[in-house]
Amino acid sequence: MTPWVDYLGDEAAQVAGQAAFADRLGFHSLFLPESHFTGAASCPSPLVVLAAAAARTKRLRLGTTSYLLPVRNAFQAAEEVAVLDRISNGRVILGLGRGFRPALFAAFGVDPRTKRQRFSESLDLMKRAWAGEAIEVGEGEARTRIRLSPLPVQQPHPELWVAAFGPLALKQAGRLGLPYLSSPLETIKRLEANHQVHRDALPAGAPRPVVPLMRTVFVSDNPQLTNRVRSGLIAQAVRMARSGSRLVSEDEILDIDNWALVGDLPRVRDGIDRYRAQVGMTHLIARCGVPDAAPKEVRRSLRLLATLNA
Repeated sequence: MTPWVDYLGDEAAQVAGQAAFADRLGFHSLFLPESHFTGAASCPSPLVVLAAAAARTKRLRLGTTSYLLPVRNAFQAAEEVAVLDRISNGRVILGLGRGFRPALFAAFGVDPRTKRQRFSESLDLMKRAWAGEAIEVGEGEARTRIRLSPLPVQQPHPELWVAAFGPLALKQAGRLGLPYLSSPLETIKRLEANHQVHRDALPAGAPRPVVPLMRTVFVSDNPQLTNRVRSGLIAQAVRMARSGSRLVSEDEILDIDNWALVGDLPRVRDGIDRYRAQVGMTHLIARCGVPDAAPKEVRRSLRLLATLNA
């Protein structure tokens, strides 16, 4: 699941409280994005917020959907992830991303044309560091070898997923043998096509990784409420498409059943079964922040959703 509040300031305490709520209900994991310079929606340090959630939970896995490697020093990133994995006693799922906003790369002084190369090189270095390898750094007389400390609890490294939206990113995730994490707005038809591209890029003989899907989910037996939420979600998605989103077209958005799970429990259950059958979904990340629903209605939705795992 994802939280349903913004991530800045005091909201971090609310995210930790929501993590505790999810832990009590038996949910598998809580995921945060990484985003910069987007106002109240910014989440520039998801690992810090997840550390607060770790302190309030016992079993809940703690994940990122898009930890941005191209704008980070690989050694520092490896250290921070290892610390969170130790704080949580091995509960980290690290969803990795490359970033796409021009302002992000300009602010961090990174040429966006190098993002895939930087992603690959950083991930390789981080995996070597997590394994405890002595890695040579520096030049000339300053050349030396370093070892990461502390190491993550999960060995050889925390579970890794890759956020991918275009064919080059899909193929890169496949070549790495890592799961592909999709956008919550991609239609089921597009997901089928994208997963085929990903499968085709997997190394020969490699098993298919897990298939996590993020879908907007709202469960209620109140038809008026679900209709209100459906209308609000469509309007929200149309605004995103009109703002230049490359993920979906406005026409695709109008059929909400192709990208969200909204309705009573049987309807949502049938939708989950559809994703399992057509895409091979193994993990559902429920995007919980929906317009036109009060926090108590979201909590009620999650209580109903949790019954599907009972």
